[in-house]
Amino acid sequence: MIRVLRGDPTPEELAAALAVVRARAAAASAATGTGEGAGGPTPWSDPARTVPGRLPAPGPDTWRTSFWPA
Repeated sequence: MIRVLRGDPTPEELAAALAVVRARAAAASAATGTGEGAGGPTPWSDPARTVPGRLPAPGPDTWRTSFWPA
């Protein structure tokens, strides 16, 4: 859903802006091989993107430091 927050665009201006957004989205999904019907994971669904910094190295005391900020 796209909303116009300021201004009063003409129907032509709004159509042009939406065409640009759709073209960019199509180019991005074609470049990554994702998108509707691709069936593959998207960067948004990658759980690794939610991990801040790097994870602690494995070891006997890793559980103690796993909550420390990186």
